[in-house]
Amino acid sequence: MVPMSPSPRRHGEVALIADGRAWTFGELDARMGGFVAALTASGVRPGDRVALRGSNRAETVVALLGMAIAGVTAVLVHPRLTTAEAQVLIDDAEVALSLDDAGVDALLLDGVKRRWPAMPRCEMSAPLAMIYTSGTSGRPKGAVLTHGAFAASAAASERNLGWEHPDRWVAALPIAHVGGLSVLTRCLRAGRPVVLLPRFDAGAVLDAVRSGGTLVSVVPTMLRALLEADRDNVLARARALLVGGAACPPELLAESAARGVRALATYGMTEMCSQVATQAPTREPVAQRGVGKALPGVELRLVDDEGALVATGAVGRITVRGPMRMRGYWGHAPLAEGEWFDTGDLGALDEVGVLSIHARRTDLIVTGGENVYPVEVEQCLESHPSVAAALVFGLPDPVWGQRVAAAVVARSEVADEAAWREALWRHVTSRLAGFKRPRLLARVDAIAALPSGKPDRAGAPARYGASVGPWGDGVSSRA
Repeated sequence: MVPMSPSPRRHGEVALIADGRAWTFGELDARMGGFVAALTASGVRPGDRVALRGSNRAETVVALLGMAIAGVTAVLVHPRLTTAEAQVLIDDAEVALSLDDAGVDALLLDGVKRRWPAMPRCEMSAPLAMIYTSGTSGRPKGAVLTHGAFAASAAASERNLGWEHPDRWVAALPIAHVGGLSVLTRCLRAGRPVVLLPRFDAGAVLDAVRSGGTLVSVVPTMLRALLEADRDNVLARARALLVGGAACPPELLAESAARGVRALATYGMTEMCSQVATQAPTREPVAQRGVGKALPGVELRLVDDEGALVATGAVGRITVRGPMRMRGYWGHAPLAEGEWFDTGDLGALDEVGVLSIHARRTDLIVTGGENVYPVEVEQCLESHPSVAAALVFGLPDPVWGQRVAAAVVARSEVADEAAWREALWRHVTSRLAGFKRPRLLARVDAIAALPSGKPDRAGAPARYGASVGPWGDGVSSRA
């Protein structure tokens, strides 16, 4: 039995609602056994890494469970990445096998005719997943997350949020994200149903809540779309909506509270298996202050640039540790036991321990809950023969939190501005996922630099913000 599965007494109960049907724990285990048999027959061995570029569907859940029981690390690759982007991660992870939806289906079909293997319990210290993330370097790093780390994260969430008898969690976040995977693992461990949606759709989420969904995980842009679509105040039936992935505008939380919707601000990161701090649930309207206290088991401290603790209320760098912390980054030295992880984010703690976030990681753009690393986008722009230099930065946006903007220097005089922009857009769309593409662009004569010679990214919004204009397909969608 895999560590994120419940006790055998729940085998007849519903574990997953996906693809238009309900799956019991027993059904998932049965399909998982065949998958493990086929995976083993393919030559994959315990300790190997297998890339999984799977969409939100029951078969991806079975594959994750099967890899876990087989002692294999699932290297999660976002299905929205381009082929070139995905290949960078797959190559870096040195995987034994790479699976997309079709590959998973083939193994499941092969597993039907194979003898199911015995299912020993995995070691809690074994890696469950590797999820790529990075700060500002533009080079993704694989965070190695163990079974034990996810178990600790699930326990921390349970101690804060608790479980009530009818609870079922509506999951529209990608399983390839730590947010989506953490919802799955905490529900499977607790024996609670997950309503897994193929993608975010406001109508589908509202229907899921009407049908008994009590908990929902969203990013701020999703919450805004839900409130706009919720004509019958369906969201007020939910026990809680957890809002993470980006800073949630206070006015959005205030609107939720005014409508009786319990939207709880959260703060987390891949390296800590999702949540670090979350507002506590309450039957009264949630106070619009900060992102709550550190979850049970999470240690949190704020330090200055020299590593000294800052005073209560003062802004400092957020450092965290706890049993849900990653083992380390793939290919890097592992973190020592008890070592603090410096998030690079800036925040403050008040007198009762409530955390407020003042800035996300330096230079990181968070748009609609997705992380965009400026250097990666700049490298894409500069790979076009007409571009001499590019500077990518975020601008505030009331819907997405931030929008990706770019200042670009052309290599030579541009005779036809519209044709140049169109050619550059085609170049970008062939190489970057939709959420990474700049939707605002300015052609400039030069990129301002700091005395050190580095581009002045911090000053870019003020310098270029008034010059950028809409670029690309001209719509607000990031699909």
